[in-house]
Amino acid sequence: MTATRSATRSSARVLSPTSPPRRTGVGKAASRARFTRGRNAVERMFCRLKDYRRIATRYDKLATNFLGAIYLVAAVTWWL
Repeated sequence: MTATRSATRSSARVLSPTSPPRRTGVGKAASRARFTRGRNAVERMFCRLKDYRRIATRYDKLATNFLGAIYLVAAVTWWL
C-alpha cells in the first residue's frame, strides 16, 4: 500500500520546466576586456624575456644574479 501511496503523490505534482534567471552581464564585457588586455601584456613581456637564452634556461644559480639579468634584459627591450 505504501508503493501506491508514493506513486499517487508523485503523479499529483505537476512539474513545469524552468530555466535559471538570465544574467544581464552589464559591466562584464568591459572588465573582461581590461583583464584580457593586462594578461596579454604580461604574456608578451615573458615572451620577450624568454628570447634571451640566459633568462629562459636560468644559468644563474643565485636569485640576485638572475634578477639582475632580468633587469638588464628588461631595460634593453624597453630601450629598443
